[in-house]
Amino acid sequence: MRSLSNQQKHLLFDYCIGLTSKEEAAEAEALISSDEEAAKFHLKLKSAFAPLESLEPEPCPDALAEATMWRVNDAARSSQLYLQQLVAAEKTREVAIKSRFWGKRIAIAAAFVIVGAISITSFTGIANYSRHKSWQQQCAMQLQQIWQAINNYSSDQDGKLPALAGAVGEPWWKVGYQGKENHSNTRPMWLLAKLDYSKPADFVCPGAHRGKALQFGTLQVQNYNDFPGREYMTYSFKISCRGTASGKLVCRNVLMADLSPLFEELPGDYSDSFRLRLNKDLLTVNSINHSRRGQNVLFGDGRVEFVRTRHTSLSEDDIFTLRDTDIYQGHEVPSSETDFFLAP
Repeated sequence: MRSLSNQQKHLLFDYCIGLTSKEEAAEAEALISSDEEAAKFHLKLKSAFAPLESLEPEPCPDALAEATMWRVNDAARSSQLYLQQLVAAEKTREVAIKSRFWGKRIAIAAAFVIVGAISITSFTGIANYSRHKSWQQQCAMQLQQIWQAINNYSSDQDGKLPALAGAVGEPWWKVGYQGKENHSNTRPMWLLAKLDYSKPADFVCPGAHRGKALQFGTLQVQNYNDFPGREYMTYSFKISCRGTASGKLVCRNVLMADLSPLFEELPGDYSDSFRLRLNKDLLTVNSINHSRRGQNVLFGDGRVEFVRTRHTSLSEDDIFTLRDTDIYQGHEVPSSETDFFLAP
């Protein structure tokens, strides 16, 4: 039987205590219904929290409340072995057996400790939940700011997207190349910074641990033809198909998203060739920007959607791959406007 990943355990724990969004709740329910191990794990969590559902609020003596909170906090910092010892100690404490009333309260406190014994990693998930949500929201705000820059550029350029002239077969993977040739698909985004439509620091997702915000002044920006390196651009931008409408800002289009999992590692030597063959992992893994939990996707109408799969609400098309393409050499383009392809 396949064991649950830490990410799946985090999701089920968040779902059990009501911290999931509507989309995350649907994903948790689907996981529970389709995976026997997930169903068992969820049942254990519900059983541990069951005493809380029947608890009637009652005033608690200050001394006992303080002692209980001290023990719960101490348990959260202790090892799993100590947690088990604490449960046993609570059962024998004299104060716990003086009455059924306080015995019930101690049992509830012990239930929290039991949850820790079931999965200590779930508590880590709660500690990180706010931080990940904050990064996710900041990332969405940055993408909306980039969309505003794209929209302003498009308004000034007769509806066209920021782009530099390039010939068929030119590589789009050479991020950081500073020659006159139009290499790298990050150059259109650098053009926004170069023309002062946006700031270079806007192109680094807060959740990208390998990202580095570029603090360049206006004069320094003019000296570069592209981002200085991959760490300064942690998003992937659309590659347009060859056609008359490919350069237009279309609302029902996918423009950008968190860094493509296909192109996290690129050759540092621009004279090298690039070749990538897809495998099972590359076909399913999410962007690294948000710890593989999903990716923010920017649409042509300025809307940003966080999705836990590589498909969007527009279609079942994988935004990070080309249709019927298993090998990438860094110069491919979509065959149609409905084949969304974000790179590198």
